[in-house]
Amino acid sequence: MAGKKQFDMDTALDAAMVQFWRAGYAATSVDDLSRATGLNRSSIYSSLGDKDALFLRCLDRYAARYGEKYDAALSCAASEPLAAVRAFFDVTLKRIADPELPDGCLIAQSTMAIPTLSPAVAAHTKEALGFQRSRLRVALKAGRLPDQDADAFAEHMAAVNQSLAVMSRAGASPAQLASVVGVTLDALSQALPATSHVQG
Repeated sequence: MAGKKQFDMDTALDAAMVQFWRAGYAATSVDDLSRATGLNRSSIYSSLGDKDALFLRCLDRYAARYGEKYDAALSCAASEPLAAVRAFFDVTLKRIADPELPDGCLIAQSTMAIPTLSPAVAAHTKEALGFQRSRLRVALKAGRLPDQDADAFAEHMAAVNQSLAVMSRAGASPAQLASVVGVTLDALSQALPATSHVQG
């Protein structure tokens, strides 16, 4: 209809996600979301929900988008665990290096803000971080790492992955970030059974 502004849900959610990603939950107001999405306040509330509801949708959207990439990277873990973990970190490093995207990681940023988040949003953020540990644990066990080592490395790698995003916001260079990943890959190489040392 002439004069009627078309509303695209995916475009609006992506715009809101980038706003939260760039500025953080606490520093993002509904007016900021209105400017980012091109929707007025009433349209945001009626179509996307209040700030908490919209943030949860954006967090889920972010986790699903990058979760698919992480899962694809780790898909060869049973036969090539070291290559799989390298590919996992490559997803993060490529995202950090993309000039079209905000620096850092929405999940890492939200995790650091947990003390200021509502209980529901904080719980959802912890759950998103837990999914990352879980996918790493499953991949490492598939790569024949003993259960205790798989659990420890999953915790460590999830922490390293989040720290890469924090370091990038603090101005760390791509070479510095790659060096951090390299130390983790070297440690994993030492822990893996000899039959699992297939390089990617």
